[in-house]
Parts: sequence; C-alpha cells; structure tokens
Amino acid sequence: MLNDAWAQIAAQRGDLFGWAPVLFGIGITGYFALPIEPSVLTVYSALALTAVLFAVLFVCSERVSLLVTVCALLCAGFGMAGLRTNMVAEPVLEFRYYGPIQGRIIEIDRSSSDAVRLTLDRVVLARMEMHRTPATVRVSLHGEQGFITPEPGQVVLMTGHLSSPSGPVEPGGFDFQRMAWFEGLGAVGYTRTPVLLGAEAAEGAAGLWVYRQRVAISAAVQGRLDGESGAFAAAIMTGDRSGMGQDSLTALRASNLAHLLAISGMHMGILAAFLFAALRYSMALWPHAALHWPVKKIAAIGALIAAAGYLALSGGNVSTERAFVMVAVMLVAVLFDRRALTLRAVAIAAMIVLTLRPEALFGPGFQMSFAATTALVAVFGVMRQLELPEVPRWLKSIGAVFVSSLVAGLATAPFAAFHFNQIAQFGLIANLLSVPLMGTLVMPAAVVATVLAPFGLEMIGLWVMDLGLRWILGVAHFVADQDGALRHVATPGPEVLMMIALGGLFVVLWQGWLRWLGVGPVIAAFALWQVVERPMLLVADTGSLIGVMTQDGRAVSKERGESFAVGNWLENDGAPVAQDVAYRRDGLVEEGRTVFARVGDARVLNVRGSTAVAALDGCGGADIIITNQELDQIDGCNVFDIRRLRQTGALAGYVENGTLTLIGAHERTGERIWNTASLRRRLFD
Repeated sequence: MLNDAWAQIAAQRGDLFGWAPVLFGIGITGYFALPIEPSVLTVYSALALTAVLFAVLFVCSERVSLLVTVCALLCAGFGMAGLRTNMVAEPVLEFRYYGPIQGRIIEIDRSSSDAVRLTLDRVVLARMEMHRTPATVRVSLHGEQGFITPEPGQVVLMTGHLSSPSGPVEPGGFDFQRMAWFEGLGAVGYTRTPVLLGAEAAEGAAGLWVYRQRVAISAAVQGRLDGESGAFAAAIMTGDRSGMGQDSLTALRASNLAHLLAISGMHMGILAAFLFAALRYSMALWPHAALHWPVKKIAAIGALIAAAGYLALSGGNVSTERAFVMVAVMLVAVLFDRRALTLRAVAIAAMIVLTLRPEALFGPGFQMSFAATTALVAVFGVMRQLELPEVPRWLKSIGAVFVSSLVAGLATAPFAAFHFNQIAQFGLIANLLSVPLMGTLVMPAAVVATVLAPFGLEMIGLWVMDLGLRWILGVAHFVADQDGALRHVATPGPEVLMMIALGGLFVVLWQGWLRWLGVGPVIAAFALWQVVERPMLLVADTGSLIGVMTQDGRAVSKERGESFAVGNWLENDGAPVAQDVAYRRDGLVEEGRTVFARVGDARVLNVRGSTAVAALDGCGGADIIITNQELDQIDGCNVFDIRRLRQTGALAGYVENGTLTLIGAHERTGERIWNTASLRRRLFD
C-alpha cells in the first residue's frame, strides 16, 4: 500500500511545486485558527524549525525529503503569519474617546454611506500619552463641512468621536478588528464639527507626493470626462473610486462587472501586455534593433517598469500589489526565456504575496484572482494539448474570450457568493460584452492618454476611453435591470469554502486520473451550502439591537440606526431588504424602549436606555435580558448587559429541540492580539 502511494506521488515529480503555496497557506490558516495568541517564542521557534527542516533536505533520502518539505512549508506559513502579526503592531484605542483630534491626512475616500472619510497619521489626542495613541485613525465627516478642501499631507484639526475597530457583527462574520490590525488602523470614528486646517501639506514625503499626484490626476480626468464615465476612468487609472455613484456601483456588482472597476490582475496584465507588444513591435520595425538587440527582453523590462509605476500611482493597495506580483513573475519569466503563463509562475506569485501579506489569504481579492488565474492557466494548458481543427484567427479570438470569461466566472463564483452573498446570473453575458472592450480599447487608450498628457493631448486617449466606458456602464445597467439578474445566497461555514478550494486545487494540480477525486469534496461542499442553518436570534454587541428569524425573514428591533450590523445580518441570511422592511415584520413586540421576542422555548427581552432598565421589574417575564446599560445578574434569567457583551461580542442563538443556545463572537475569534487589550498592553507598556 505504501509503495503504491509512493508510486503515485513519484509520478508527480516536476509538478509538485504547485502545492507549495497550498501547504504554506494551510500553515497560515493554522496560525489564524488558533483560539489563543501564540507567544513570540512560539513564532520564532516555528521559523527556526523551518530553517532546520530545509537544511535537512540536503542530507535525507528522496522519500523522507518529501515529508520534510511538507512540514517545512507548514511551519513556514505558521511562522510568517505570526511574524507579520507582530511586525504590524500599533496601539489600538481601548475606550470611547470624545475630544480634539489632530492628524495628517494620508488618505481620502468615502464610506459605504457616501460620507467623506479621512485617514490620519501623526495623531494627537487630548490627555493621551503618545505611546498609547493610535498611529492611524479614520474619521468620517458629517455635519456642515466645506471650510477646507482636504488634501493629502495637510494637518487638520477637529472635535470628534473615536473608538476601537469593532468586532464581527455576528459569530463567524467578517472580522473588521483583524483587518484593521493589519492596516495599522487603531481607531475609527466620526465628527459633526467642521474640519479646520492646522498646517498646509509639507513637501518631501515621497509616499504623499505620489498620493498627491494620484489625487491630481483623478481630479483632472474627472474634470475632462463628465459623469460616471469620468469617475470610472479615474478609478481604473488611479484607483480612486470615490467619484462613482451608488447606482453605478450597484449595477456593476449585479452584472458581475465590478472587477473592471478595481485595479486587478486583469488591468495590470492588459497594461503590461499592451506595452510589451507596443515596445517589441516598435523595435522590430527598426532593422538594426531587430537583428542585434534582445527586443523581447527589453520590452519585458519596459513593461515591468510601467507596471511598477502603475502600482505606485494606484495607491499600492493589497489587490494591486498582488496583481503586480503576478505580472512581474510572468515578465521575469520572459527575461529568463521561460514560459510566462504556467502553474509554476502562478505558484511563485502566490508564495510571494502570502510571504509579504499572509493575512491576504482570507480576503476575497486574493482568493478570486488566484482562483481565476489558476483555472485559466490550467484550462488553456489542456486546450494547447488538444488537436483542434483549424479555424480562422478571428474565430479563435472570439472563442478565447468566451472560454476565458466562462472559466474565470465559474472559478470565482463560489468565492464571490461566499463573501458577497450574491450570484450575478447574467454575469457571463455582461463580461462577454464588456471585457474585450476593456482589453482592446479602454486600457490601451489609458496608456495613450498618459503618454500624450505632457503634450496637452491627453483628450485623444480619454475620448476613446469615454466611448468604451459608456458602453460598459450601459451593459451593466441593462443586465442589472433584468428580472432575476441577481440571486442571493446565505453565508455558509468556512469549511464549505475550504472544501471547494482544496477540491478544486486537487483537480488542477494532481496529475493522472486520481485528480477527479477532488470533485467529491466540491460536491459535498455545495450540498452543505444548501442546508446551511442561520441563527434564529442575533444580538449586536452594543446591546441595543436584536434580530429574530421569522417565516418572512429576519425581523429587527430598530427601524434605523446600526444599519451596518442590520445590513450584514440580512445579507448573510441571503435575503437583503431595507432595514425599515425588516423592522415592520412580525415576530417582535415593541413597547416603548423594550422589545420582546420568543425564540424556541426562550423569552427574550431587549431593554434600551437607563429609564427602561430602571423600570424593569425583576426579569420582566423573560428568560434572557439584553441591554445596552449596565445591569447585574438577576435570579431567574440570564442577563447580557453592555459589560458582558464587551466580553462575549455579538451573539448568535440556535434552536435545537426547542432549546435556545447562545454563542458569542469571541468564542469563534478567540483571544487574539487584535481583539484582546491585555495582550496588546504587553507590547506597548
């Protein structure tokens, strides 16, 4: 039996490198799945063990070397994730702050509610020691503004509210605290007072200089192209999406065209491919260069430099950084006379990205881009080996567009459904009508506009871009307006996505008929997805909002306020509706500041405000009391007051055999450095 297994593995020789990022990623997953924060000594021990294991490879036999390599990659993933977690450590605000805020603007964007947001560094807060002050804060601007025009590098003053980044809105939900930790974001909040200028932007900071150029180019593009197409052009040229209207964003998402808006692997690849071809064929027209120069490698270097400039101009966010790495690996392969598009190249790019940012493994951008790239490389690799009948070149081009859109759409659909709870059912049609235009018209025109800008002739390229982008927006709105364009799905457990990913990777990476064993976990995962159980009761960590599942969908206890939590709950249910619609559903009985619900055999009472708590008579006829005030435990009922909810996080209640069982978000996330103040104090005290 062992010999047969070894024979199967030996047959994979030459194709095993593709498993390196998979094993590395499993090690990263192991680190983030721990219920308690491992010590720094444990992290360094994992890295030291990795070095020892790789050293052992030089002296062990072939069979042993395979096992040693597997262990080394698992340890490396674990160690690099822990190292990165400690390297990005910055102070996090541990209480609700209200008072003066001073800081330097390093980023300007918009929130989901379309409010302008300022991200500030060099933060100064009243009566707070510098070693406890967050390095970076993000403030949403409300109320009367307009006294200054925010610009990168300005030092601004305001009076506002700040608090630590919030945890998941439900157990197992998106963990904003973890994301904020890796972004170095120590507090978020808002101001309703005017933002005042403390000092003009200082010269000299390279990062801010690039950002100012980015903002200036975005404004210039939107000034020359009116409406949504101008905002779209600015988004794909500089990464600034703040000008896009909510209607257009909704249409792009519903038609599965939102990936055209973000600077991703496709944009970076099209840019690099266009410049590579333009440089190569331009030099080929000069006989001396064509005969004596390595024009292919010179073109690759030029395309690589342009891609690096695009990375800097676009803001260098995670998705664009990932796209640059993938393109850079392929261009470097050209320099070394290797095939650019191979699974080995994709694996190298994945290893680089995961080494630099291990936390990216859990983001939709990483998962969807590498799923699409891996599937495309695998499918076109198989097609190259098939003996297809001779067809005209134009028909091959159309077929390639169709196949690539179909394969990429199928590969990314499970990840999009998992993270965004929706499936664009006409997405293939929308992509077939739009993607070719992006590659053949819009992105080349963007390059032309950039080249001609120093001569004041950028409108030539921008005019062509405008034509293409208007078409794409028209397709997005047309497709999104069709009946059944969007299907909503409930969020399953993380094991479902893991089974789909590992099963799909096994089909792609394993050589031989055994690869089809990977189909089994994928089918099982979709079967589990169909029977996903959503919580009957959800409780926000503020104690002032509850949601109960009814026959008509989830009913919520507030008509407005805490819309972020409500929106996430309804999306995770796979049935998003307006908050006021969910509020008007039967299932909750409201009397003043109290809300009563029956969940299974439990009577749940939500009490908001000090007056309502003071008027409470014992348990108030409830088995469970939830309140946003401080309230001691009461005999005969289970009390979740604001102090206890800070310890448990948001709650989810499941009913089994009529009995309601509550689970806290912190039970799922564990005591990690990004959500436990006592662990952070060890670093900064």
